[in-house]
Amino acid sequence: MYWAVEVVTETTGTIAWGTLTFGLLGGLALFLIGMDRMTEALRLIVGGRARRLLERLTSNRFVGLATGAGITSVVQSSSVTSVLVVGFISAGLMTFVQSIPVILGSNIGTTVTAQIVAFNVTSWALAFVAAGFAITSLAKRESRRAQGAALTGLGLVFFGMVVMGESMSPLRTYEPFINAMGVLDNPLLGIAAGALFTALVQSSSATIGVVIVLAGQGLISLDAGIALVLGANVGTSVTALLAAIGKVREAQRSAVAHLLFNVIGVIIWLPFIGVVASWVASVGGGTPREIANAHTLFNVINALLFLPFVHQFAALVTRIIPDRAEVGAMRPRYIDLGLLQTPSIALAKARMEMLRMASRVQSMLEDVLPAILDGDIDAMADVKERDDEVDALHGLILEYLGEISQQKLDKDSSAELVDLLVATNALEAIGDLVETNLVSLGYQKMVDAIDVSPQTRVLMEQYHRLVVEAFELALVAVTQKDQSAARAVSAMKGEVRRVERDVTDRQTERLVADEPNRIGTYRFETDVITNLKRVHYFTRRIARAAVPDHEQAGM
Repeated sequence: MYWAVEVVTETTGTIAWGTLTFGLLGGLALFLIGMDRMTEALRLIVGGRARRLLERLTSNRFVGLATGAGITSVVQSSSVTSVLVVGFISAGLMTFVQSIPVILGSNIGTTVTAQIVAFNVTSWALAFVAAGFAITSLAKRESRRAQGAALTGLGLVFFGMVVMGESMSPLRTYEPFINAMGVLDNPLLGIAAGALFTALVQSSSATIGVVIVLAGQGLISLDAGIALVLGANVGTSVTALLAAIGKVREAQRSAVAHLLFNVIGVIIWLPFIGVVASWVASVGGGTPREIANAHTLFNVINALLFLPFVHQFAALVTRIIPDRAEVGAMRPRYIDLGLLQTPSIALAKARMEMLRMASRVQSMLEDVLPAILDGDIDAMADVKERDDEVDALHGLILEYLGEISQQKLDKDSSAELVDLLVATNALEAIGDLVETNLVSLGYQKMVDAIDVSPQTRVLMEQYHRLVVEAFELALVAVTQKDQSAARAVSAMKGEVRRVERDVTDRQTERLVADEPNRIGTYRFETDVITNLKRVHYFTRRIARAAVPDHEQAGM
C-alpha cells in the first residue's frame, strides 16, 4: 500500500510527505541501531581494559581528562565512563574530585562521533555493513565477532545518514521548511530545539548526526547548526540527570556535575556563537565539518576552563547533592541488572556491594569480643542483629553473580566471578561464626558466671586484634586487588600461631589451678579462641582470592 500523501508546493510541484517522513524516521532508526550495536560491541572489546585503566588513574587532573576522553572516544558512550567512575568513587579507589576531570574528558570523547559522521564516507556504508557481517559470521573468537559487530554498527550509522539525507533532499527548495529552519538562527530557539530533540531520542550523537545531514543538504546555516549542537549537549545532560533519579548519591552528583558543566558552558558561549562560527568557517571544510569542529571546540575549551576549579566545583555539587542517612540497609545499593550486558562493569558493582557487606562483618568482628568479655547484653544483641543485614546482602550478591554467570564471560571475568563467590561466601561464614557461635558463648558466659582473668583477657584481646588486622588486610586485597596486602595476611600466620600458643599455655595453667569453675572457664576460653581461629581461616580464603592461582598454595 502506498502511504505517501502528495502536497503541491509553489516551486517544485509535489513532495511525497509520507515517503519523506518514513525515510527520515527510518534513517534515524538505522543510525540509533548502529550506534547501539557499535557501543555494545566496543564495551565487550575494551570494557575490562577501560576499567583497569581507570583503576590506575592518578590524582593528576590532566591524566583524568585524557583518560575520560580516551575511553569515551573508544566506547562512544559517556554513560559507560560514568558508571566506571561512580564504581571507583564508591569503592574508595577514586575521590569525587578526581572524577570531575574524567567527566569533563568524557564530554570531549563524545565529539569523536560528530567528527566521524562529518566525513563524506557514507558511500562506504554498505561495505562496512557487509564486512562487519562477514567477520561476525565467520570468526570463531568472541573478540573478533565483537569487532565485526562494531564495524556493522558503524556501517549502519553511515547508512542511516544516507537514508535521512536522501529523504530530506526535496526540502532544499520547499520554502515553508526553509523559513522554519531560518527561525533556528535565533540562538535560544536553536539551543532549545537541540536540547528537546536530544531528550526525545536519548542520544546527542543522533541529534548531531541529523544536524550534519541538514547542513549537508544546505537546509540550515552554520550558526543554527552550532546552536543545535550546543542544545544537544544540554539535552544529553538532562537525560543523564533523569537516569540518575533514585540512584546512589555518587551517580546523582556525576549527573548534576555533567549538567552544570554543559549549561554553564552554553551560557558562556551563547553571546559568542557568531565568533565561533567565524573561527570554524576560517578553517573551512564545508558546513558539516565546521559544525563538528564547533562541537569539539566547545567541549575542549569548556573542559580547560573548568579544569583549574575542580575542587571548588566538587564542593558546589556536594552542597547541591549532600550525603543522606542510609535507609533500608538490606536493599542493594550498587547492584544494577541493567549492567548485565557489560559483565566487567557488573562485576565491579558486585565487588562494591560485597565491600558494603564486608564493612558490616568487620564491625561485628571488632565489637563481639569486648561485648562477650564484658557481658554487655545490648552490645551482643546489636551484633546479632547486624548479621541479618549480612545474610540479606549475601543472598542479593549471590543472585546477582548468578545472573552475571549466565552472560558471555572472558577468562579474566570468569576468574573474577569465582573469586567474588569465594570471598562473599567466606564473609557470610565469618558473620555466622560471630553471630551464632561467639555471641552464644557470650550469653553462656553470663549464665555460668564465668570470670576471665585479666592476664588471659589481655592474651585473648591480642589474638582478637591480630585476627581483625588480618581481616582488614584481606578486604584491601580483595576489593582493590592488592596482592601485597594478600601476602601480608599470609605472613601474619606465624604471629597468629604464636599468640594462639600463648593463650593455650595460659588456659592450661588455669585448668590445673585451684580456682572456682575452672572447667567452665577453660571450655569458654578455648571455644572463643577456636572460633576466632576459624574466622582467621576464612580471612585467609578471602585474601587468596586476590592472588593468582599458582601463588595460592603457600597461603
